[in-house]
Amino acid sequence: MDLLADAPHVSIPTLHADLEARLAALRNDAAAVAQSRTHVDAALAGDTAHYGINTGFGALAQQQIPPEQVEALQRNLLLSHAVGVGDLVPKPITRLMLQLKIHALGLGYSGVSRRTFEQLLQLAEHDLIPAVPSRGSVGASGDLAPLAHLALPLIGHGAFWTEDGTDTRPAIDVLQAHDLDPITLQAKDGLALINGTQLMGAYAAHILHAAHRLLRWADLIAAMSLEALQGSIKPFDERVHAVRPHPGGQTVAANVRMLLQESEILESHRTCGKVQDPYCLRCVPAVHGASRDALRYATTVTERDINSVTDNPLVFDNGDIVSGGNFHGQPLALALDTAAIALAELASISERRTYLLLKGHDGLPKLLMEDTGLNSGFMIPQYTAAALVSENKSLCHPASVDSIPTSLGQEDHVSMGSIGAVQALQVLANVEEVLAIELLTAAQALDFRRPLRPGRGVELAHERIRAAIPHRTADAAFDADLDRCRQFVRRPALLDTIGNALTPIR
Repeated sequence: MDLLADAPHVSIPTLHADLEARLAALRNDAAAVAQSRTHVDAALAGDTAHYGINTGFGALAQQQIPPEQVEALQRNLLLSHAVGVGDLVPKPITRLMLQLKIHALGLGYSGVSRRTFEQLLQLAEHDLIPAVPSRGSVGASGDLAPLAHLALPLIGHGAFWTEDGTDTRPAIDVLQAHDLDPITLQAKDGLALINGTQLMGAYAAHILHAAHRLLRWADLIAAMSLEALQGSIKPFDERVHAVRPHPGGQTVAANVRMLLQESEILESHRTCGKVQDPYCLRCVPAVHGASRDALRYATTVTERDINSVTDNPLVFDNGDIVSGGNFHGQPLALALDTAAIALAELASISERRTYLLLKGHDGLPKLLMEDTGLNSGFMIPQYTAAALVSENKSLCHPASVDSIPTSLGQEDHVSMGSIGAVQALQVLANVEEVLAIELLTAAQALDFRRPLRPGRGVELAHERIRAAIPHRTADAAFDADLDRCRQFVRRPALLDTIGNALTPIR
């Protein structure tokens, strides 16, 4: 039985639009929240102990709390659990945390009070984003410490990001500036707020949303390098991938074939007699494709999780209040580790193509400048790519293989998914940098193939790059060039231009 079969669904490719629509709908209709709350109120009226509603937490679950102290219990829960440390979670990811928490509570299985839920909606509506330290969660019992920090402003504690995202302000000051008063948490509210996988889910959603763009960029940049290096199109033949039908590999090969249509460079060496290219060119479908398939798995898991109820205990339509383990982050922990590894491989093979471009391969000048010696050419950007690729190797050690017991042994296996999340975000940033470096060098190398024209997709990309970044004939400070390439890679605009002119890069 799928209780969430008809529930609103948030998709990674349309993440932000879906969440905005979901929050707008909840502002108008939160009937499921109200219905769920009636069952919590009914439970409070009886003498039965219900975990986290009228009992202590974790190892203190056997201690029942008298009715007159249940509000203090929830307040104490937030204050005692807000012990995160380290750098703050980036503001865009914290915004996702807030939106995903509202989405999950709105599904109606958490029993949160209407007043608390409405205050969360107010924060989202005014884009008041709490400041949340990135360290302190072990990825089970929910992301307790980060979510406690997320919820602190509801009761007038903690801090919010400033509008420009450069600093923080005390929550009480920001609430007053928006005519909002701190609220009093009701029974179950604190636990509903801090139990859940929204830190891990927000990181995963943010990373995977960017990863789907990077996959397309990786194929485009590889096609540019293939043309600049006069590589063969034969390894991208549809028949080759029909007999090893990994979906990712087939998609990559199709993308490259599309981008190289009408290539004069390709025609100029079609009968040159070269037998095989190095692996970083010939095996692009296998490597990029494997990353695609791995990221597809991570996306499926993440979409399922961010559309789930990861609270504890759960409140069902018949009034049953059931303790379970939906807060355990193992599904997301494995997905995040997988995503980091898959992304890192895009950078690993990209750096090898950059190295090949600098080597003087097939008639290109060494280091992609005519007058080297006096000039170092594009030597050092490759050093940066190599350093970042090496850093990724350390970051990709799977956090999910670790576990440390907490709560006096009650919580004796944890996922460490939050650690994998922080690592994966850094891997993503490193991959963007490495792809930007290959983009810069591939554009420089393509200049030396003139007057021959590359494939139409590659040519469109090359024209846009050259409109923003000049060809270099002598050493210059590369930081501005790399920054422009980085901005290209971080946005889908050029990909969409090619898709509109030719066929979308899948």
